[in-house]
Amino acid sequence: MPPNPTLALLLALAACRHSAPADTLPLSSPAPLAGPRLTDEQLLDDVQRRTFRYFWDFAHPQSGMARDRSNVTARQGAEVVATGGSGFGVMAILVAAERGFVARSEALERLQRITTFLAGGERHHGVFPHWMDGSTGRTIPFGKGDDGGDVVETAYLVAGLLTARQYFDRPDPGEQSLRARIDGLWRDVDWTWHLRPGTVGLMWNRSPTSGFLVDLPVRGWNEALIAYVLAASSPTHPIDPVHYHRGWAQDGALRNGQEYHGIRLPLGPAYGGPLFFEHYSFLGLDPRGLVDRYADYWEQAVNHTLINREHCVRNPNGWKGYGPHSWGLTASDVRGGYVGNASPTVDGGTIAPTAALSSFPFTPEHSMRALRHFHDDLGGALLAEWGFRDAFNETEGWVTDSALAIDQGPIIVMIENHRTGLLWRLFMSCPEVREGLRRLGFTSPHLRGSPPPDRPTGG
Repeated sequence: MPPNPTLALLLALAACRHSAPADTLPLSSPAPLAGPRLTDEQLLDDVQRRTFRYFWDFAHPQSGMARDRSNVTARQGAEVVATGGSGFGVMAILVAAERGFVARSEALERLQRITTFLAGGERHHGVFPHWMDGSTGRTIPFGKGDDGGDVVETAYLVAGLLTARQYFDRPDPGEQSLRARIDGLWRDVDWTWHLRPGTVGLMWNRSPTSGFLVDLPVRGWNEALIAYVLAASSPTHPIDPVHYHRGWAQDGALRNGQEYHGIRLPLGPAYGGPLFFEHYSFLGLDPRGLVDRYADYWEQAVNHTLINREHCVRNPNGWKGYGPHSWGLTASDVRGGYVGNASPTVDGGTIAPTAALSSFPFTPEHSMRALRHFHDDLGGALLAEWGFRDAFNETEGWVTDSALAIDQGPIIVMIENHRTGLLWRLFMSCPEVREGLRRLGFTSPHLRGSPPPDRPTGG
Protein backbone atom coordinates (compact mmCIF):
# COMPACT_ATOMS: atom_id res chain seq x y z
CA MET A 1 0.00 0.00 0.00
CA PRO A 2 1.13 3.63 -0.45
CA PRO A 3 2.46 5.52 2.57
CA ASN A 4 -0.25 6.45 5.05
CA PRO A 5 0.08 10.15 5.98
CA THR A 6 -2.63 9.84 8.62
CA LEU A 7 -0.71 7.02 10.32
CA ALA A 8 2.50 9.04 10.25
CA LEU A 9 0.74 12.03 11.80
CA LEU A 10 -0.93 9.88 14.45
CA LEU A 11 2.39 8.38 15.52
CA ALA A 12 4.05 11.79 15.54
CA LEU A 13 1.30 13.25 17.70
CA ALA A 14 1.46 10.25 20.02
CA ALA A 15 5.17 10.82 20.47
CA CYS A 16 4.55 14.47 21.34
CA ARG A 17 1.75 13.64 23.75
CA HIS A 18 3.56 11.02 25.71
CA SER A 19 7.20 12.00 25.25
CA ALA A 20 9.17 12.17 28.42
CA PRO A 21 12.80 11.79 29.41
CA ALA A 22 11.98 8.20 30.34
CA ASP A 23 14.15 6.94 33.17
CA THR A 24 15.76 3.62 32.39
CA LEU A 25 17.27 0.89 34.50
CA PRO A 26 20.05 -1.49 33.48
CA LEU A 27 18.78 -4.76 32.05
CA SER A 28 20.92 -7.80 32.72
CA SER A 29 19.84 -10.66 30.51
CA PRO A 30 18.77 -13.08 31.72
CA ALA A 31 17.34 -11.71 34.96
CA PRO A 32 15.38 -14.67 36.34
CA LEU A 33 12.60 -14.12 38.84
CA ALA A 34 13.17 -15.78 42.19
CA GLY A 35 10.57 -18.15 43.62
CA PRO A 36 8.72 -21.29 42.58
CA ARG A 37 7.46 -21.67 39.04
CA LEU A 38 3.77 -20.83 38.74
CA THR A 39 1.28 -22.80 36.70
CA ASP A 40 -0.15 -21.02 33.67
CA GLU A 41 -3.36 -20.17 35.51
CA GLN A 42 -1.47 -18.95 38.58
CA LEU A 43 0.72 -16.83 36.33
CA LEU A 44 -2.26 -15.21 34.63
CA ASP A 45 -3.81 -14.52 38.04
CA ASP A 46 -0.57 -12.98 39.27
CA VAL A 47 -0.13 -10.71 36.25
CA GLN A 48 -3.73 -9.54 36.35
CA ARG A 49 -3.55 -8.85 40.09
CA ARG A 50 -0.27 -6.95 39.80
CA THR A 51 -1.41 -4.91 36.81
CA PHE A 52 -4.67 -4.02 38.53
CA ARG A 53 -2.67 -2.22 41.23
CA TYR A 54 -1.78 0.48 38.68
CA PHE A 55 -5.45 1.47 38.55
CA TRP A 56 -6.23 0.90 42.23
CA ASP A 57 -3.27 1.73 44.45
CA PHE A 58 -1.74 4.27 42.07
CA ALA A 59 -4.98 6.03 41.05
CA HIS A 60 -5.40 9.72 41.76
CA PRO A 61 -6.42 9.91 45.44
CA GLN A 62 -9.21 12.46 44.96
CA SER A 63 -10.85 11.54 41.65
CA GLY A 64 -9.97 7.83 41.48
CA MET A 65 -8.98 8.37 37.83
CA ALA A 66 -5.97 6.67 36.28
CA ARG A 67 -2.78 8.63 36.16
CA ASP A 68 -1.48 8.88 32.61
CA ARG A 69 1.92 7.47 33.55
CA SER A 70 3.84 6.36 36.60
CA ASN A 71 6.68 8.87 36.28
CA VAL A 72 6.22 12.60 36.82
CA THR A 73 7.66 14.71 34.00
CA ALA A 74 7.96 18.38 33.19
CA ARG A 75 4.79 18.15 31.05
CA GLN A 76 2.92 15.67 33.21
CA GLY A 77 2.73 16.53 36.89
CA ALA A 78 1.20 14.49 39.65
CA GLU A 79 -2.30 15.86 38.95
CA VAL A 80 -2.52 14.64 35.32
CA VAL A 81 -5.11 11.92 34.77
CA ALA A 82 -5.99 10.31 31.46
CA THR A 83 -9.57 9.92 30.28
CA GLY A 84 -8.93 7.07 27.85
CA GLY A 85 -6.61 5.33 30.27
CA SER A 86 -9.28 5.68 32.94
CA GLY A 87 -11.76 3.94 30.64
CA PHE A 88 -9.34 1.04 30.44
CA GLY A 89 -8.98 1.25 34.22
CA VAL A 90 -12.74 1.01 34.74
CA MET A 91 -12.68 -2.30 32.86
CA ALA A 92 -9.72 -3.42 34.97
CA ILE A 93 -11.75 -2.71 38.13
CA LEU A 94 -14.55 -4.91 36.81
CA VAL A 95 -12.07 -7.74 36.27
CA ALA A 96 -10.79 -7.26 39.82
CA ALA A 97 -14.30 -7.38 41.26
CA GLU A 98 -15.17 -10.51 39.29
CA ARG A 99 -11.95 -12.27 40.36
CA GLY A 100 -12.21 -11.20 43.99
CA PHE A 101 -9.16 -8.94 44.04
CA VAL A 102 -11.50 -6.37 45.61
CA ALA A 103 -15.07 -6.67 46.87
CA ARG A 104 -17.91 -5.71 44.56
CA SER A 105 -18.86 -2.98 47.05
CA GLU A 106 -15.32 -1.56 46.93
CA ALA A 107 -15.37 -1.52 43.14
CA LEU A 108 -18.76 0.20 43.21
CA GLU A 109 -17.49 2.88 45.59
CA ARG A 110 -14.47 3.58 43.38
CA LEU A 111 -16.62 3.88 40.26
CA GLN A 112 -19.04 6.16 42.07
CA ARG A 113 -16.09 8.41 42.92
CA ILE A 114 -14.82 8.38 39.33
CA THR A 115 -18.20 9.09 37.75
CA THR A 116 -19.01 11.84 40.26
CA PHE A 117 -15.71 13.49 39.34
CA LEU A 118 -16.44 13.13 35.62
CA ALA A 119 -19.94 14.57 35.99
CA GLY A 120 -18.49 17.67 37.63
CA GLY A 121 -15.44 17.95 35.39
CA GLU A 122 -14.89 20.14 32.36
CA ARG A 123 -16.37 18.82 29.14
CA HIS A 124 -16.68 20.24 25.67
CA HIS A 125 -20.22 19.57 24.42
CA GLY A 126 -20.05 16.45 26.53
CA VAL A 127 -16.73 15.37 25.03
CA PHE A 128 -13.85 14.88 27.44
CA PRO A 129 -10.29 16.11 26.93
CA HIS A 130 -7.39 13.69 26.77
CA TRP A 131 -5.93 14.93 30.07
CA MET A 132 -7.67 16.36 33.12
CA ASP A 133 -6.53 17.73 36.44
CA GLY A 134 -7.40 14.96 38.88
CA SER A 135 -8.18 17.44 41.65
CA THR A 136 -10.10 20.18 39.84
CA GLY A 137 -11.53 18.41 36.78
CA ARG A 138 -10.20 21.11 34.48
CA THR A 139 -8.78 20.39 31.03
CA ILE A 140 -5.00 20.11 30.88
CA PRO A 141 -3.98 21.06 27.32
CA PHE A 142 -1.56 19.07 25.19
CA GLY A 143 -0.47 22.17 23.36
CA LYS A 144 -1.57 24.81 20.91
CA GLY A 145 -4.99 24.02 19.52
CA ASP A 146 -5.24 20.82 21.55
CA ASP A 147 -7.02 22.16 24.60
CA GLY A 148 -10.55 20.81 24.18
CA GLY A 149 -12.41 17.64 23.36
CA ASP A 150 -10.72 14.44 22.23
CA VAL A 151 -13.34 12.21 20.63
CA VAL A 152 -11.21 9.04 20.58
CA GLU A 153 -10.13 9.23 24.22
CA THR A 154 -13.76 9.95 25.08
CA ALA A 155 -14.75 6.76 23.24
CA TYR A 156 -12.33 4.70 25.33
CA LEU A 157 -13.75 6.25 28.50
CA VAL A 158 -17.38 5.76 27.47
CA ALA A 159 -16.73 2.14 26.44
CA GLY A 160 -15.43 1.45 29.94
CA LEU A 161 -18.34 3.21 31.58
CA LEU A 162 -20.97 1.38 29.52
CA THR A 163 -19.30 -1.91 30.39
CA ALA A 164 -19.53 -0.97 34.08
CA ARG A 165 -23.19 -0.03 33.65
CA GLN A 166 -23.88 -3.54 32.36
CA TYR A 167 -21.87 -5.17 35.17
CA PHE A 168 -23.52 -3.31 38.06
CA ASP A 169 -27.02 -4.51 37.22
CA ARG A 170 -28.46 -5.13 40.69
CA PRO A 171 -31.49 -3.27 42.08
CA ASP A 172 -29.82 -1.81 45.17
CA PRO A 173 -29.67 2.01 45.32
CA GLY A 174 -25.89 2.28 44.92
CA GLU A 175 -25.81 0.33 41.68
CA GLN A 176 -28.92 2.10 40.40
CA SER A 177 -27.35 5.51 41.01
CA LEU A 178 -24.14 4.46 39.24
CA ARG A 179 -26.09 3.30 36.20
CA ALA A 180 -28.03 6.56 36.12
CA ARG A 181 -24.86 8.68 36.34
CA ILE A 182 -23.19 6.68 33.55
CA ASP A 183 -26.30 7.08 31.40
CA GLY A 184 -26.14 10.82 31.94
CA LEU A 185 -22.47 11.04 30.91
CA TRP A 186 -23.10 8.84 27.86
CA ARG A 187 -26.15 10.78 26.71
CA ASP A 188 -24.33 14.12 27.13
CA VAL A 189 -21.61 13.31 24.59
CA ASP A 190 -22.33 15.23 21.38
CA TRP A 191 -20.44 13.17 18.84
CA THR A 192 -21.70 15.43 16.05
CA TRP A 193 -19.69 18.32 17.58
CA HIS A 194 -16.61 16.63 16.12
CA LEU A 195 -17.95 16.72 12.56
CA ARG A 196 -16.39 19.57 10.57
CA PRO A 197 -18.95 21.27 8.33
CA GLY A 198 -18.57 20.40 4.68
CA THR A 199 -16.55 17.22 5.30
CA VAL A 200 -17.27 13.63 6.24
CA GLY A 201 -15.88 11.78 9.23
CA LEU A 202 -15.08 12.63 12.82
CA MET A 203 -12.28 15.01 13.71
CA TRP A 204 -10.02 13.85 16.54
CA ASN A 205 -9.80 17.17 18.43
CA ARG A 206 -11.90 20.30 18.73
CA SER A 207 -10.73 23.29 20.72
CA PRO A 208 -13.15 25.74 22.38
CA THR A 209 -10.91 28.61 21.23
CA SER A 210 -9.33 27.50 17.94
CA GLY A 211 -11.76 24.92 16.58
CA PHE A 212 -10.18 22.33 14.32
CA LEU A 213 -6.70 23.84 14.36
CA VAL A 214 -5.34 20.35 15.01
CA ASP A 215 -6.38 19.07 11.60
CA LEU A 216 -6.60 15.34 12.28
CA PRO A 217 -9.46 13.37 10.70
CA VAL A 218 -10.27 10.05 12.36
CA ARG A 219 -9.63 7.69 9.45
CA GLY A 220 -8.91 3.97 9.41
CA TRP A 221 -7.25 1.65 9.92
CA ASN A 222 -5.99 2.45 13.41
CA GLU A 223 -7.10 2.28 17.05
CA ALA A 224 -10.21 4.47 16.65
CA LEU A 225 -12.92 2.10 15.33
CA ILE A 226 -14.66 2.27 18.70
CA ALA A 227 -15.25 6.02 18.28
CA TYR A 228 -17.39 5.42 15.20
CA VAL A 229 -19.25 2.53 16.80
CA LEU A 230 -20.20 4.64 19.82
CA ALA A 231 -20.94 7.74 17.72
CA ALA A 232 -23.38 5.69 15.65
CA SER A 233 -24.84 4.14 18.83
CA SER A 234 -25.58 7.38 20.68
CA PRO A 235 -29.23 7.66 21.81
CA THR A 236 -29.02 11.46 21.74
CA HIS A 237 -26.38 12.69 19.26
CA PRO A 238 -25.73 9.93 16.69
CA ILE A 239 -23.74 10.47 13.53
CA ASP A 240 -25.04 9.40 10.14
CA PRO A 241 -23.49 6.13 8.85
CA VAL A 242 -22.10 8.05 5.87
CA HIS A 243 -19.38 9.36 8.18
CA TYR A 244 -18.28 5.79 8.91
CA HIS A 245 -18.27 4.62 5.32
CA ARG A 246 -16.84 7.71 3.63
CA GLY A 247 -14.85 9.15 6.53
CA TRP A 248 -13.45 6.22 8.51
CA ALA A 249 -13.43 3.56 5.76
CA GLN A 250 -12.78 6.10 2.98
CA ASP A 251 -15.09 4.17 0.68
CA GLY A 252 -12.95 1.09 1.18
CA ALA A 253 -9.51 2.70 0.95
CA LEU A 254 -8.66 1.34 4.41
CA ARG A 255 -8.45 -2.15 2.88
CA ASN A 256 -5.06 -3.76 2.39
CA GLY A 257 -5.40 -7.37 1.20
CA GLN A 258 -1.66 -7.93 0.72
CA GLU A 259 0.40 -10.72 2.29
CA TYR A 260 3.31 -10.09 4.62
CA HIS A 261 5.44 -13.06 5.68
CA GLY A 262 2.82 -15.17 3.88
CA ILE A 263 -0.02 -13.83 6.08
CA ARG A 264 -2.89 -11.87 4.55
CA LEU A 265 -3.65 -8.50 6.14
CA PRO A 266 -7.25 -7.33 5.53
CA LEU A 267 -6.88 -3.68 6.60
CA GLY A 268 -4.43 -0.91 7.28
CA PRO A 269 -0.90 0.12 6.41
CA ALA A 270 1.82 -2.24 5.23
CA TYR A 271 2.64 -4.81 7.92
CA GLY A 272 -0.27 -3.48 10.01
CA GLY A 273 1.27 -0.72 12.12
CA PRO A 274 1.74 -0.89 15.91
CA LEU A 275 -0.20 -3.63 17.71
CA PHE A 276 -2.28 -1.26 19.82
CA PHE A 277 -4.43 -0.89 16.68
CA GLU A 278 -5.87 -4.32 17.57
CA HIS A 279 -6.19 -3.69 21.31
CA TYR A 280 -7.85 -0.41 22.22
CA SER A 281 -11.10 -0.74 20.26
CA PHE A 282 -11.42 -4.44 21.04
CA LEU A 283 -11.25 -4.24 24.82
CA GLY A 284 -15.04 -4.22 24.77
CA LEU A 285 -15.96 -4.64 21.11
CA ASP A 286 -15.89 -8.39 20.45
CA PRO A 287 -14.13 -9.15 17.14
CA ARG A 288 -15.20 -12.81 17.12
CA GLY A 289 -17.55 -13.09 14.18
CA LEU A 290 -17.64 -9.30 13.74
CA VAL A 291 -17.88 -8.61 10.00
CA ASP A 292 -18.82 -5.71 7.77
CA ARG A 293 -18.32 -4.95 4.08
CA TYR A 294 -14.65 -4.17 4.70
CA ALA A 295 -13.28 -7.01 6.83
CA ASP A 296 -13.64 -9.91 9.20
CA TYR A 297 -12.27 -8.25 12.32
CA TRP A 298 -11.15 -11.47 13.95
CA GLU A 299 -9.02 -12.23 10.91
CA GLN A 300 -7.68 -8.67 11.04
CA ALA A 301 -6.68 -8.90 14.70
CA VAL A 302 -5.15 -12.37 14.51
CA ASN A 303 -3.24 -11.81 11.28
CA HIS A 304 -1.86 -8.41 12.24
CA THR A 305 -0.57 -9.97 15.47
CA LEU A 306 1.03 -12.88 13.61
CA ILE A 307 2.72 -10.52 11.14
CA ASN A 308 4.13 -8.43 13.99
CA ARG A 309 5.41 -11.53 15.76
CA GLU A 310 6.90 -13.02 12.61
CA HIS A 311 8.91 -9.86 12.03
CA CYS A 312 10.43 -10.26 15.49
CA VAL A 313 11.15 -13.95 14.87
CA ARG A 314 12.89 -13.23 11.55
CA ASN A 315 14.61 -10.21 13.18
CA PRO A 316 16.07 -8.64 10.01
CA ASN A 317 17.93 -6.00 12.03
CA GLY A 318 19.62 -8.54 14.29
CA TRP A 319 18.42 -7.08 17.59
CA LYS A 320 19.44 -8.92 20.72
CA GLY A 321 16.62 -10.68 22.54
CA TYR A 322 14.14 -10.99 19.66
CA GLY A 323 12.71 -14.43 18.92
CA PRO A 324 9.73 -16.78 19.18
CA HIS A 325 9.34 -16.06 22.89
CA SER A 326 10.23 -12.35 22.85
CA TRP A 327 8.18 -10.28 20.46
CA GLY A 328 5.73 -7.40 20.20
CA LEU A 329 6.14 -3.96 18.64
CA THR A 330 3.76 -1.19 19.64
CA ALA A 331 3.82 2.37 20.94
CA SER A 332 5.81 2.57 24.17
CA ASP A 333 8.35 4.49 26.17
CA VAL A 334 11.91 4.33 24.93
CA ARG A 335 15.07 5.88 26.31
CA GLY A 336 14.42 9.63 26.13
CA GLY A 337 10.86 9.57 24.78
CA TYR A 338 7.94 7.65 23.34
CA VAL A 339 7.83 5.90 19.95
CA GLY A 340 5.13 4.15 17.93
CA ASN A 341 7.12 0.99 17.13
CA ALA A 342 5.80 -0.96 14.16
CA SER A 343 7.30 -3.68 12.00
CA PRO A 344 9.39 -3.05 9.95
CA THR A 345 9.09 0.71 9.57
CA VAL A 346 9.88 1.72 13.16
CA ASP A 347 11.96 -0.93 14.87
CA GLY A 348 14.77 0.13 17.15
CA GLY A 349 15.05 -3.09 19.11
CA THR A 350 12.49 -2.21 21.80
CA ILE A 351 9.97 -4.82 22.97
CA ALA A 352 6.88 -3.69 24.93
CA PRO A 353 5.30 -6.50 27.00
CA THR A 354 1.84 -5.01 26.43
CA ALA A 355 2.04 -5.91 22.74
CA ALA A 356 2.17 -9.69 23.19
CA LEU A 357 0.20 -9.83 26.45
CA SER A 358 -2.70 -7.73 25.18
CA SER A 359 -2.87 -10.10 22.19
CA PHE A 360 -3.76 -13.12 24.34
CA PRO A 361 -7.21 -13.63 22.75
CA PHE A 362 -5.69 -13.65 19.26
CA THR A 363 -2.53 -15.70 19.78
CA PRO A 364 -2.90 -17.45 23.14
CA GLU A 365 -0.07 -19.97 22.76
CA HIS A 366 2.40 -17.42 21.41
CA SER A 367 1.35 -14.91 24.06
CA MET A 368 1.78 -17.45 26.85
CA ARG A 369 5.28 -18.25 25.65
CA ALA A 370 6.07 -14.55 25.67
CA LEU A 371 4.59 -14.16 29.15
CA ARG A 372 6.70 -17.05 30.40
CA HIS A 373 9.83 -15.41 29.00
CA PHE A 374 9.00 -11.94 30.33
CA HIS A 375 8.09 -13.32 33.76
CA ASP A 376 10.32 -16.35 34.34
CA ASP A 377 13.47 -15.30 32.44
CA LEU A 378 13.45 -11.50 32.66
CA GLY A 379 11.02 -10.84 35.49
CA GLY A 380 13.71 -9.87 37.96
CA ALA A 381 14.23 -6.76 35.83
CA LEU A 382 10.85 -6.32 34.11
CA LEU A 383 8.39 -6.73 36.99
CA ALA A 384 7.36 -3.93 39.32
CA GLU A 385 4.65 -3.66 41.96
CA TRP A 386 2.16 -2.50 39.27
CA GLY A 387 2.99 -5.16 36.69
CA PHE A 388 5.46 -5.20 33.84
CA ARG A 389 7.55 -2.14 33.12
CA ASP A 390 6.62 -0.48 29.86
CA ALA A 391 9.42 -1.63 27.55
CA PHE A 392 12.93 -3.00 27.32
CA ASN A 393 15.79 -3.12 24.85
CA GLU A 394 18.34 -5.92 25.28
CA THR A 395 20.62 -4.59 22.54
CA GLU A 396 21.06 -1.31 24.41
CA GLY A 397 20.76 -3.00 27.82
CA TRP A 398 17.92 -1.04 29.43
CA VAL A 399 14.38 -1.37 30.75
CA THR A 400 12.13 1.65 31.32
CA ASP A 401 11.33 2.63 34.88
CA SER A 402 7.80 3.58 33.87
CA ALA A 403 4.29 2.37 33.17
CA LEU A 404 1.48 3.94 31.12
CA ALA A 405 -2.24 3.54 31.74
CA ILE A 406 -2.90 2.88 28.05
CA ASP A 407 -0.38 0.02 28.09
CA GLN A 408 -1.25 -1.51 31.47
CA GLY A 409 -5.01 -1.52 30.95
CA PRO A 410 -5.13 -3.71 27.85
CA ILE A 411 -2.99 -6.36 29.56
CA ILE A 412 -5.45 -7.16 32.36
CA VAL A 413 -8.53 -6.65 30.16
CA MET A 414 -7.42 -8.75 27.20
CA ILE A 415 -6.13 -11.55 29.41
CA GLU A 416 -9.62 -11.64 30.91
CA ASN A 417 -11.26 -11.66 27.50
CA HIS A 418 -9.03 -14.61 26.64
CA ARG A 419 -9.96 -16.43 29.84
CA THR A 420 -13.69 -15.70 30.12
CA GLY A 421 -14.80 -13.12 27.55
CA LEU A 422 -16.11 -10.99 30.43
CA LEU A 423 -15.62 -7.51 28.98
CA TRP A 424 -16.72 -8.57 25.50
CA ARG A 425 -19.89 -10.09 26.90
CA LEU A 426 -20.74 -7.03 28.98
CA PHE A 427 -20.05 -4.36 26.37
CA MET A 428 -21.79 -6.25 23.58
CA SER A 429 -24.88 -6.60 25.78
CA CYS A 430 -25.50 -2.83 25.53
CA PRO A 431 -28.66 -2.41 23.45
CA GLU A 432 -27.44 0.95 22.10
CA VAL A 433 -24.21 -0.63 20.86
CA ARG A 434 -26.06 -3.43 19.15
CA GLU A 435 -28.27 -0.91 17.37
CA GLY A 436 -25.25 1.19 16.37
CA LEU A 437 -23.48 -1.82 14.88
CA ARG A 438 -26.59 -2.65 12.88
CA ARG A 439 -26.78 0.94 11.61
CA LEU A 440 -23.19 0.70 10.35
CA GLY A 441 -23.83 -2.61 8.58
CA PHE A 442 -22.02 -5.00 10.95
CA THR A 443 -23.00 -8.56 11.62
CA SER A 444 -22.06 -10.36 14.83
CA PRO A 445 -23.27 -13.37 16.81
CA HIS A 446 -24.14 -10.89 19.57
CA LEU A 447 -26.65 -9.22 17.27
CA ARG A 448 -28.36 -12.56 16.79
CA GLY A 449 -28.51 -13.21 20.53
CA SER A 450 -26.13 -16.15 20.38
CA PRO A 451 -22.61 -16.57 21.82
CA PRO A 452 -19.73 -16.11 19.39
CA PRO A 453 -18.39 -19.35 17.94
CA ASP A 454 -15.03 -20.73 18.91
CA ARG A 455 -12.57 -19.26 16.45
CA PRO A 456 -9.20 -20.69 15.36
CA THR A 457 -6.25 -18.64 16.53
CA GLY A 458 -2.74 -18.14 15.31
CA GLY A 459 -1.11 -20.09 18.10
